[in-house]
Amino acid sequence: MLRGFSHVLNSSRLKPGDLQLEIADIFLAFGGVQALSGVSLQVCQSEIAAIIGPNGAGKTSLLNCVSGLYHPQEGSIQFHNGRTHELTHCKPYEIAKLGIARSFQNIELFKHMTVLDNLMLGRHIHLKSNVFTGGFYWGRAQREEVENRQFLEDIIDLLEIEAIRKQAVGTLSYGLQKRVELGRALALQPSLLILDEPMAGMNSEEKEDMARFVLDVNEEHGVTIIIIEHDMGVVMDISDHIAVLDFGLKIGDGTPDEVQRDPAVIKAYLGEEHGAS
Repeated sequence: MLRGFSHVLNSSRLKPGDLQLEIADIFLAFGGVQALSGVSLQVCQSEIAAIIGPNGAGKTSLLNCVSGLYHPQEGSIQFHNGRTHELTHCKPYEIAKLGIARSFQNIELFKHMTVLDNLMLGRHIHLKSNVFTGGFYWGRAQREEVENRQFLEDIIDLLEIEAIRKQAVGTLSYGLQKRVELGRALALQPSLLILDEPMAGMNSEEKEDMARFVLDVNEEHGVTIIIIEHDMGVVMDISDHIAVLDFGLKIGDGTPDEVQRDPAVIKAYLGEEHGAS
């Protein structure tokens, strides 16, 4: 059991179904290119929310606004965890400290480092010791490292990566590297986890494993998840609600069943045959 997760959720004072993330009328442009045009989205505690749409629809741009990599020109992004935090002008490390973690579409691991070392980097915001305190209070720094390593052991067990913990990440298969990146995001101890195409490039067996891990994190530990994924079978199976983007506009938002029946979504993305089934 990931003992730290429940602590984060208790400190946020949110109950399942409480509003956790509120995106309101976001506009984002790069020169003359309008990436997002008035996009709004609400995500509640303990749900899995999927964002789908064609390539170039603005999905990753929206997540980059939430995680602080982009700053929208207009609109508001509010994160609720007992207090309300406006995220639109926050830096990524400030957002991480609030309990928002993410993985990336392209793997962003340190490939020369071991799996365990990459996971340990995900604990950086929870480390209180530095060079000074580590030199003068060696026992305290050692206890802190032991506690953080114990937390990582829970993640290693959850993701079933015990056998590769000491291997350099660069020697691993693509699917296992994706699993390690998920583990590093979990090491941040998030209450909101953002996953950008976590199953891209995987075979069917690897996708099944990743979907199981995502469901375990959500159902057993109450972590809210926002996911971008192109595999519609996975999206429809695991999502509580789905938002659909097309050319920077939100054209659909609802349960998987509602989205599959939405004529605008069928026309723009799912296709007539899929929507009619």
